[in-house]
Amino acid sequence: MPTFRHGKLTVFKITDAAGTLRDISNTLRTVNFPNDADTAENSAFGTFDKTFVVGLVGHSISVDGMFDATVDGYLNGILALDIGGTYTGVFQYGPEGATSGRVRYTGVSLLTSYGRTSGIGDMAGVSANFQITGATTRDTWP
Repeated sequence: MPTFRHGKLTVFKITDAAGTLRDISNTLRTVNFPNDADTAENSAFGTFDKTFVVGLVGHSISVDGMFDATVDGYLNGILALDIGGTYTGVFQYGPEGATSGRVRYTGVSLLTSYGRTSGIGDMAGVSANFQITGATTRDTWP
């Protein structure tokens, strides 16, 4: 029997420029965590349909939320270190909360873009994209 959880339980943490793991979940509205695999075509003469093999697997994370001055400081600090090539930030993502035994994804990420938005009819917002470098681990919260 499947066990479903509401998205409101989502947890997202990122290491700031000082190396401290920060929970920024209470400022976010969405977390998108796609997995992508490279493919190479290996079709040969005499075939009528293309065939492929799977290559390297990659991961990224995009987040959207509401502007918060403290989190803005974390993300600006991370981006400055990324540009200098000195940031290796850990992320932790839990789509069903951070309760012991529930699924958690962890890895090392680079902040590839960070933006702020403002509109007359909505909250001031933020969006950020992280490229994961290396393997992603799927385990459970302690």
